[in-house]
This record gives sequence, C-alpha cells and structure tokens, in this order.
Amino acid sequence: MFHWIQERLAYAKNKAYQPPQQDDPQERLSADLSQTMITLRKKISNSSDLLNREIRVGSQTVQLVMCEGMFDLQTMTEILLEPLTTLELSEDSPEALVSWIRSNAVLAADQKEIYTYSEVFQFIMSGFIVILIDGIPFGFSLGIQGFQFRSVSEPSSEVNERGSREGFVEPLRINLTMIRRRMKSEKLKFELMTMGTKSRTDVCLIYLTDAVSETMLNEIRSRLSRVKLDVILDSGYLQPFLDKKPFSLFSGVGTTERPDTMCAKISEGRVGILVDGTPFALIVPFLFTEHFQSLDDYTHRAYYATFIRCLKYISFFFTILIPGIYVAVASFHPELFPEALLFNIAASEESTPFPIVVEALIIHLIFEIMREAGLRLPRPVGHAVSIVGAIVIGDAAVTAGLIGAPMVMVVALTAISSFVVPSLYEPVSILRIVFILLGGTFGIYGITLALALVFLNLASVNVYGIPVTSPAAPFRIFEWRDAFIRVNWRRLGRENLRVQHLPGSELDEADESPNEGGNR
Repeated sequence: MFHWIQERLAYAKNKAYQPPQQDDPQERLSADLSQTMITLRKKISNSSDLLNREIRVGSQTVQLVMCEGMFDLQTMTEILLEPLTTLELSEDSPEALVSWIRSNAVLAADQKEIYTYSEVFQFIMSGFIVILIDGIPFGFSLGIQGFQFRSVSEPSSEVNERGSREGFVEPLRINLTMIRRRMKSEKLKFELMTMGTKSRTDVCLIYLTDAVSETMLNEIRSRLSRVKLDVILDSGYLQPFLDKKPFSLFSGVGTTERPDTMCAKISEGRVGILVDGTPFALIVPFLFTEHFQSLDDYTHRAYYATFIRCLKYISFFFTILIPGIYVAVASFHPELFPEALLFNIAASEESTPFPIVVEALIIHLIFEIMREAGLRLPRPVGHAVSIVGAIVIGDAAVTAGLIGAPMVMVVALTAISSFVVPSLYEPVSILRIVFILLGGTFGIYGITLALALVFLNLASVNVYGIPVTSPAAPFRIFEWRDAFIRVNWRRLGRENLRVQHLPGSELDEADESPNEGGNR
C-alpha cells in the first residue's frame, strides 16, 4: 500500500506528458541519391505504400518519391513525367537541372525546396511528390494531391432553413478555400502549424489581423505550443488545452461545421482553429449566449428570431429543471399541485413499486441508453431503437406498473427540449440527473441551491479575459441587441461587435492594435 502511494505521488510530481523520442527531425538529405533512398526506406521500415520511380534526365538520375494513393497519376504524368523525360538541357549537369526546375519550369502550383528527411515524409504523406536529384543534397516537393475525400455536403449537426448548404470536410485545404471564398479580405490570415509528434497533423489558426486581440492571439498560440501529444485526430483533442476551466460544466470553446458561421465569428475578433482530418472547427472564445443562436436567426425577421431564441432559453431550463422540480414537488411539496392533477398523480404512483425519484432516474437512464444505441447503430437498423423505445418507455412500462404515466410525460417533454439546443446536450444530460437527485433528497430548496451553484460555475468561466456570460453579466444594454433578443439589420449593422470590447473584458486596450503582416 505504501509503495502504491509513493508511485502515485511520483506520478503527480511529474505528471507532464513526455512524448517518445523521435529521430532527429533536422537530419539532412545526402547528395548521394542511393544513400538517400536507402535511408528513406530504413526510416519508414520499408513500408509497402512508399513508392519511388527512377527516371533519367539526360545523364542525370532522378528519383520521384511518393505515397501510394495520395497523388493524382494523370496529373503527374502530364505536368511532371512528360516535361522531365523530354527535357534537353544545354548543360548536362545536376546544377543545370536544378536551375531549370527553379527558374524555367512550373511543375506544380505548390512547389517548395526541402532539405531534411522529416520534410520528405511530411510532404509525401500529404499528397506531394518529391523530386530527388543525384548529386544534390536537397529535393523539390510538388503539390499533385489526388487522394479521395468526402465531397462538400450539408453539415449534419447544424441544419438551417436558409443559408448555405456547404459544410466543412476533412481535408484542411478544402476548408480554407471555403472560408477564403466567403471573406475576400487581405486582412484574413491563415497561420499553419504542425502538431502531434507522430501524426504531424496540420492545424490552422484563422483570424482577421485588424479585428483580433493581440493578447488573446498570443495566449492561444502559447497554449497550442505546449500541447504534447503523439497523435491528433480531431479538434476535440485540442479543446481541453484551450479551456481555462477544464473542470467546469461549460466550455469557452465552441465548435462549428459551417464556413459561414466561422466567417461571422472571426469578423467579431475571434480565432478559428481548423484541424486536418475533421470537419469540426473550434471557435475561441465562445460565449454562453451563442449556444442559443443559429444562422437562421440572421435570415428571419427580427421579431421571429427573438421569439425562437426565447423558445431555446425556455427549452434549456425545461430540460434541466422540469424532472427535478416534478420529483421535488411530488415528494416534499404536493400541495403545490392543482387538486385534480394531484389526485391523478397519486393514483398513478400508487400502483408503481419504486419511489418517484427512483422512477425518474430509471427512465432517464433508459432514455440515455436508447439515445446512445440509436447514435451508434448502423442507419438501416437505427430506426428500430425508436420503435422499441416508444414501446418500452411508453405503453409497456405504464401498463406493467413500473412507471407512472405522468413521469412518462415529463421524460418526453425533457427529451424533446434537450434537442432544441444540441450544443449544450453534454452539460444538460449531467445536470438533469443531478437535479433529480437533489430534488428527491432536499426538495425545492435543493433545486434552488443547485441552480445557484450552476450559475456560479458558469460565471466563473473566463475565456482569455472575456466572461463567458457576457453581455448578460456584466450587463450592458447595447450588447443585448444580439443576445437574448435580436434587432433588425439596420440597427445591428451600425457598429461592428468586437469580443475584446464586451463588458467585463480584461484585455488590455494597448495590446489590441491591429497586428498586420508577418508571423509573430
């Protein structure tokens, strides 16, 4: 036991993750082409997907290095193989061939010189073809990508009645073009970085240089630079590193699948983060009120958009409070029910074997199980879950006397309300169970205390100096024009919103000067 405690203390003392040691990333290519190819094969353990093709340009030996399935064969033949195999140089030397590639040829729009083995692997595994010339200690990478990917389609998690039907896809460069096509401004900047010691995943910061706060941007860069992970396969891997309150129920980092939503957010001074291989982009900072907003709010008439937002706020509080309040009132304060409803509830609960708090927990757990099953099952059989759920939770449970009919109604209302604000489903599902337990234990007083703690937890979240509850708290009436209500575009467009200027912001005005040009 003492030995186990010592191990735990040693782990806690040195809990920073240490990635495994990799080969020297700065090991340079050799001028001897044969030696370079032997080293490449050795480093990649002679993997079967590494392809190389040797050709002759005059008397010079040239190797084309690529990964199987990552390049376009037809494009390679037309713009690379044909020019090289028919090339006649006035001077038959490696230097003359290098000069021709540098100055006289356009073999690819994306062309770059590379000097290390690490760069060779990074480029060929991204769909590039690398040209290596005997006698030259560097190579050329040519962007001739041809790998397969999902076509641009409507995002599944953010469906709107009006607006664009385009959603992000997995390849990073395709997503960048969708953003650039919508925001044709020279102030829009894409800042690429590579993360993950093994996956070497491309990550891109997106922001407007004349809108973003320098202080916030530098802190985001600093947090990402401290991420030590072997593999990064999704934007969700980075989200905990960007959150300042990792143990809070609510996050200050949002997600989106829509390029138009991303453009709207970065125009307000936020920073977007795209990760290669996932269609879900991160938005920093993300305020709590934005969970109740959608693109349709800005395409509908202002009065209708305000009405829809009110419904979303009501649905959120219904979802977390209704089951707990029902259990609390039925257990401790039955006099709050109308007399007719009280008799119906009493008659229904009289035939059930469990206390009402146990009923609520059982039926909500069954609902969560069915939701997860419907989410993970293949689509052809997924509809069977809803049929079984309607039978189990509905008629069969009530008829068998396991669950009271009023409880089924409460669960149905709760389930429908939880889908109105899908981005808050994770905290809502936990809060619902917590309120049921507190309502069944302490009654209305427990519900009130728990709700105050939830608001306190929400108010404690500060995203890079910006309160996540802004503009509701601290309150300023001008920012409410696009928070709980939405005014029309004639008023909304009079002044551009900047997140660093929201009430309660701690960002230093001296650090908010436009940061144009160059990497910082």
